[in-house]
Parts: sequence; structure tokens; C-alpha cells
Amino acid sequence: MKKIKGIDLRGLNNGAHFQFMKAVTEQLATETEINKNAVAKAAVEVLAAKFKAEDECLSISQKNAESDAIAENDALRDALFMGYKKAVGSYVKFPVAEKAKASKTLMQRIKDYKIDPDMQLERETGLITNLVADCEGKDAAAVALLNLTDYVAQLKAANAKVESLIKARSMAKAPQVAGALKQARRASDEAYRRVAEVLNALVSLGMAEGFDTFILYLNETITRYEQEVLPKKKPSDDKKPGDGKPGDGKKPGDGKPGDGGKTPDGKKPGGDAAKPGDGGDGKDKPGDGKDKPGGKGQGDATVTPKE
Repeated sequence: MKKIKGIDLRGLNNGAHFQFMKAVTEQLATETEINKNAVAKAAVEVLAAKFKAEDECLSISQKNAESDAIAENDALRDALFMGYKKAVGSYVKFPVAEKAKASKTLMQRIKDYKIDPDMQLERETGLITNLVADCEGKDAAAVALLNLTDYVAQLKAANAKVESLIKARSMAKAPQVAGALKQARRASDEAYRRVAEVLNALVSLGMAEGFDTFILYLNETITRYEQEVLPKKKPSDDKKPGDGKPGDGKKPGDGKPGDGGKTPDGKKPGGDAAKPGDGGDGKDKPGDGKDKPGGKGQGDATVTPKE
């Protein structure tokens, strides 16, 4: 019987890690033969508990101390906004033309922003911030004419309170959740490895009757994650030794006479210095030592190609 393959769970992002653990724990819960073994059952139960903790950490709806305060102030803000809207609307058909005109101006502004108390918190907060800015700016005269200045001030204060509470919750929640999730993942990984070790040991001992279906399922899941989810490794360099070196790409011995190589004193090999037997004419003569196997003329310098 085959054993459970290994997998590097550290390479999975949080969502993929959650899905992998979810698939494993749910399948293990249905494996009657595995759970008949006391040691295997204990390992499975630990994994289920650790995965539950990871699930709780991953949940974006995790509640904290600011949640109740946000809900309370959001309700107050919504009540103030609806009251402001109703007050503005009550002047639309007011007999005094100037006030009716002011009402229509403010009502059009409300319609433009399309504020809905049931919309997402941050979005509603931003829209009310803009509405209040208009009420205190270009529409300030209309607001004052309808005696709604205090209403706007209260709406502004409630909106600012909600905004500050949302920010405080985010600041407190981010590091706490990130650290807790990291620890929960490690705990899940350890519990999963324990399950794999126990089941593989039982296979080695010949005590894994009825395990084959789960092991096949898990190995297929691992293969799929390796092929589709885990980051692919970068291809290794296919160059072989001797294919070239950093620099000009030349190999030792590629240099040719007259290629500009210089001796340590700045003179070219076979340059101006007269050699014994040259006769002073600068030309090579037989017997000058250069034609002998492995020989060099006197004064010649060995040129080492640059790498």
C-alpha cells in the first residue's frame, strides 16, 4: 500500500491553506476504518481542533471591542440623516418661495449622493462626509435659511465618531489577526504532519486495512496542489562547465598575434627590442629560439588572456 506524499504547506497562501485543511479534515471525518484506530483517531481529532482555530482566525467578521460602539453610533448617524432628509423635504412645498427653493437645492444634493443607511459602512461614511462639506460650504445659506444648521452639526459629529471607531478597529485588528492566523497555521501544519506520520507508520506495520481510499484521495489532492496552487520553481541554468566565463567570452588560447596583448613593460611580444641573432633588422631569423618546440625568444613575455 502506498504512503501519504509530502507537501510544503508553507508555500500555500492563506486561502489555499484553508481549503487544503478543510478538504483533509472533512474527508477524515468520513473515514471509519481510520477512526477505529485509537492513535489515528486522536491525531485526527487534534487536526480538527487546530483547523477550527485557523478558520476562526481567517474569518473577516471577527468581532472586537469596537464593533458594538460602531453599531450604536451608526444607528444614531442613520437616524440623524433620515431626520435631516425629512426636514429638508418638508419645505419643498413651503409657501415662502425662497425657502421652497432652498429645500429643492438641498434635496437634490441628497439625491445626488444616493446615501442608503444600509450600505457598506465606509462607503456611507465617505458620502455623508461629502454631503456635510456641501452643507457647510456652497449650501450653507440654504441650510441656515431652513434652520437646519444644528442638524448638520450633529450629523457631522456622529459621522466622525463612526469613522474614528472604524479606524481604531482596523488598527487593533490587523496585527492581532495576522499574528494569530500565522500561529494557527503552524498549529494546523503540525497536526496534519502528525496525522500523516501516524497513518504512514500504520501502513509500514501492516495495520492500515481500509486506509487505501483516503491515502489515494489525499495523494491526488497533494499532486493537484503541487501542479496548480504551489509556486513553480524557477528553471535551473542549463549551461555546462566550459560553456564560457563572465567577461569577453573567450577561452584561453583564443588570442592571436597582433591582437593588442602587451607585456608587463608595455611592449608587444616581438617588438622593437633586438634579439640575439636578429642582426639588428628586427626580423626573425632561423635559430633564434622561437622555432624550437616549446621555446620562446629571449625577452618574450607570457600573455595571460583576461577572464
